[in-house]
Amino acid sequence: MVRLSLQNIAVSEGWFNRLVVGAVALGFFALLVVGVAAFQSVRDNQFHAQWVSHTFEVERAIANFDALMERAETGRRGYLLSGEANTARTYNEASAQLGSALGRLKELTRDNIRQQANIAALTALARRDFAFMDQSVRQVRAGHRDQAVKSFQVSVPLQLMRQIRSRLSAMRAEESRLLEIRNQAQRQTLRIFYATIVAAGIILILVGSGSIWVILRYTRDLTRSRDELRSLNADLEGAVRERTTDLQRANDEIQRFAYIVSHDLRSPLVNVMGFTAELESATKRLAAMMDRIEEQAPELADKDAQLAAREDLPEAIGFIRTSTQKMDRLINAILRLSREGRRPITPERLDMNAVVQNIGDTHHHQLADKDIDFSVPSQLPAVTTDRLAIEQIFGNIVENAIKYMPPDRNGGRIEIRGRVDGSRALYEIADNGRGIDPKDHERIFELFRRSGAQDQPGEGIGLAHTRALAYRLGATISVESELGRGATFRINLPVAFAADQGATT
Repeated sequence: MVRLSLQNIAVSEGWFNRLVVGAVALGFFALLVVGVAAFQSVRDNQFHAQWVSHTFEVERAIANFDALMERAETGRRGYLLSGEANTARTYNEASAQLGSALGRLKELTRDNIRQQANIAALTALARRDFAFMDQSVRQVRAGHRDQAVKSFQVSVPLQLMRQIRSRLSAMRAEESRLLEIRNQAQRQTLRIFYATIVAAGIILILVGSGSIWVILRYTRDLTRSRDELRSLNADLEGAVRERTTDLQRANDEIQRFAYIVSHDLRSPLVNVMGFTAELESATKRLAAMMDRIEEQAPELADKDAQLAAREDLPEAIGFIRTSTQKMDRLINAILRLSREGRRPITPERLDMNAVVQNIGDTHHHQLADKDIDFSVPSQLPAVTTDRLAIEQIFGNIVENAIKYMPPDRNGGRIEIRGRVDGSRALYEIADNGRGIDPKDHERIFELFRRSGAQDQPGEGIGLAHTRALAYRLGATISVESELGRGATFRINLPVAFAADQGATT
């Protein structure tokens, strides 16, 4: 029967190794592809955003040139009518800026053939119109106002102004056409970006869930095999001793393998967390850009894009971040268990009353806050075993008893008893807390499994760790409890630890 269990472990290990390595490789490759796609989407979006901003800049330059023309024309008319110096100053200031404004327009639209044609025509019209305006101003200055007014009334200047405005309108229409094209491209890039984030979330969930499921299943199989071997220990001491070396080797391999797998799982997880931070930063830039579009050109703001940038993207990123954090906690828990399983046992003579007293002192404040009586009614038998493991075993059980003591319980009690039975020391840790449903008596010792209402913090690791430590010391641990009637944990421990007594050293 022991040989069959070892064969099952070997087969399970090979299946687990192939499946986990394949899942990690597939997940890493998929996340790498998604990361590259997300990076490209961000670059494309920045490119389109720059062109949208460029369009706004061209429109502002067109408006500035139009305003200068209007200002120059207004100054000239005022000077013709009144001859006042301030109107002439207005004309001079505006006309002096027209050249630089036209040059700015030409520079901004040098990549657009249509706009360059418009600029060429606009330049010719502006020069002709400026010649007329300048001529009339010089006539007024020379004292020929009547002649200047007469030349102003001819149709040529009016036609030039209409042609200039028509050309400016054509330039605005061209920029509006380009803006619509660039906004459409930006919206398409945003949709691709959003789809990439969703794909990253789905891949993360699939890879993470699959890996956790495989690890949990493998861990349950491992726990079941350990329980089976421990149950044989009472009647088959001789058979267990003969196979201790094989079991030790198998467990060392399992511990190393669990450590390697958990460590390797962190590599793609760290990449996912890094990409999530990059996506979050890019989302903030997208939201800021949408704010600028709303402020400067609200008629161009797309509601779907606003919703995606301000709500959908942050929500998706928050979901990814929550999933990675949970997976990180689970991997850390497995690593802690693996490290503890590889720590060498150091036996020493222990005064169990002193050990228990130290545990009570450590939790003194919690015991006082919940009004719990912590007692050791009789002398506890001394044992020779590993101090750190014993402190963790008793400390975890006492800590759980305090944690799950109902707040409305009057007269809370935790009592520790002990006696010797042959070469074994039997300890009991009893409390009058909320108790454990009988169907969950084995469940609570499984990794990441808990019982009852989940109203206290924890990941379901403590008792699984406690049983693993007990096995390393050649001990067994069990529980007797009913709901509402407290719980009694029983620890069966060798009085003197020997290397061949640890079933899973």
